[in-house]
Amino acid sequence: MTRPPTAPLTGSPPASARSAAPLGARLFAPRSVAVVGASERAGSYGGEVLLNLARIGYGGRVFAVNPRRSAVHGVAAVPSLDDLPQVPDAVVVAVPAADATDVVARAASLGCGGAVVFAAGFAEVRARGLQARLVAAADGMPVCGPNGNGIVSLPDRVALWGDPIRHVEPGPVALISQSGNVAVNALASRRGLRLHTVISCGNQAVVDAADFLLAVAQREGVRSVALYVEDDGDGPRWCTALEACARAGVRVAVLKAGSSRAGRAAAEAHTGAIAGDQRVFRAVFEECGAAWAEDPHDLLEIAKALAMPARRPSAGAPPAPQPGAANAPAAAASPRGVAVMTCSGGDSAVAADLAASLGVDLPALAPDTITALERHLPAAATAGNPLDYTALLWEDTAALTALIEALGADPAIGRVLVLFDAYDGHAPIVDAVAQARAPTLLASTIPELMPEDGVAGLRSGLLAARALTVTPDPERIAQLERPVDKGAPIPEHEAKQLLRAAGVPVPEGRIATDAEDAERLARELGPVAMKATRLRHKAAAGGVELNVRDVREAFARGLTYIERMTAPGLELLVSVDRTGFMPVLVVGLGGTHTELLDRATIVPLPAPRERIEPRVADIAHTLQQLPLALIELNPVIVTADGAVAVDALADEEAQP
Repeated sequence: MTRPPTAPLTGSPPASARSAAPLGARLFAPRSVAVVGASERAGSYGGEVLLNLARIGYGGRVFAVNPRRSAVHGVAAVPSLDDLPQVPDAVVVAVPAADATDVVARAASLGCGGAVVFAAGFAEVRARGLQARLVAAADGMPVCGPNGNGIVSLPDRVALWGDPIRHVEPGPVALISQSGNVAVNALASRRGLRLHTVISCGNQAVVDAADFLLAVAQREGVRSVALYVEDDGDGPRWCTALEACARAGVRVAVLKAGSSRAGRAAAEAHTGAIAGDQRVFRAVFEECGAAWAEDPHDLLEIAKALAMPARRPSAGAPPAPQPGAANAPAAAASPRGVAVMTCSGGDSAVAADLAASLGVDLPALAPDTITALERHLPAAATAGNPLDYTALLWEDTAALTALIEALGADPAIGRVLVLFDAYDGHAPIVDAVAQARAPTLLASTIPELMPEDGVAGLRSGLLAARALTVTPDPERIAQLERPVDKGAPIPEHEAKQLLRAAGVPVPEGRIATDAEDAERLARELGPVAMKATRLRHKAAAGGVELNVRDVREAFARGLTYIERMTAPGLELLVSVDRTGFMPVLVVGLGGTHTELLDRATIVPLPAPRERIEPRVADIAHTLQQLPLALIELNPVIVTADGAVAVDALADEEAQP
């Protein structure tokens, strides 16, 4: 039935009232929705929104805006937002990019609670000016998009969504994705993934994924969040959102595109993102307790596992992390390892190999654990991790339960990953998992065998089990340093003076005043290196010479800084950089091996001493205390006598 038209609206709430509303209050649970560009054309996003709202059972008021129709899909239509009988909470903008800015501006001026903009054709195609105008038009009003699919809130029966969706029951997993297709596929999934809120934020011109994460963390019923992002975003805002998640007991899994050159190019073409240093981004997120995924399948399966209610811990075992707890989790202990349990020797071998490639720790079991396992294992089985209990125990639920509990009680084990096997749907191991007092996770070896409350696939199971051994520490997140702006570069000889004064070992040396002084200094220090200290990349520019023989010639080429050569040894890079995504300490191979930074240790600042390579721990600790935007020592030469910082590159902090 066509809804009857009503009188035009009059007036709108003041801007102060609009800005006081928290993000999401009127987008996740709007009392009214206006769809601008509503149409019955096949494939129309505007028309699909109206159909989705009906399919999902939305109970609020719905308005269609189309100047050429009196009704769209049974909903009465008005020519413009100004003709509506009330100010809608949410406005869906389903018009071309060239017209979207005007609609957003009018929605903001009327005091609408927020808008969803579907149109592409903004920054992702380098139309950055048009996207800037969209931001200005929003005037502080929350906008999801452009170039996205919108918002679905299943508990509120809200679907501001441009693709068809089906009626599904809400669950505990939220999804925030810059990719519309990742979100569309997740909503269509039948993998046992129970979604709560789905946000496809696209170009995130006004409200970005970090803003949405902060808002979702405060939503009732959310126990985990799956994040798919393409650009770095703002590090401090991410930390604020991740701290909120940690305090609310909401776990986070993240998949970030852009680790490869091709991935960075695809991300930029897709959403206008400029991917930064993936390793720093990952280090910060993992420091904040987030689980790292490398494909959409793992992302969704890990998020699903993180949202599952915690199983009962085994007697005497340390408490397992409990996603979804009402109170803030306790400070994080050191992550413990994973135990794998299966009835197959083949699965055991594959699990061990896969765990090694993924960096999932499968610790050796304690002697007491081995003894406890042997009480229940058949003679044909060998106690170990992974544990192959053999098919001889297939029907012995009591023995299987005891084995799970013995593994869970081991002090090195934080989660028992039990592999699911079924024969004609019969799987006694599921009963054992349900009965065991141990921190367990059920996973299938083949995704098609996945039980309702399990994880699909061995790889995803291992990653999820590892994630469940970590408890995010909100106090650690709160203490992370914030980035600073880079100031003037510091010449190397001045940087060396700062280091020497702070107690960092550096080679003896100074600037020579003239050629005679250079020769005299070289004789005193004997064999020497000479450098042009104001060059940033000295080696590439011919600004450094080692074991100098012709001191006068080198001095004439501008190599005026002379220092004693250091005995050869292990060359490391030690760097504190406060200018990027978030301040970090980097320790890795130095000298000619610096390009192997994928093997470096990256720790967000402040870096706890126990996390630092012991041979350079004193130096790294001291660097953190220096009031510099950047200090990079490459190399630090480590010998049996200690560590010496041979080269230094530094920048001041920018003054406010």
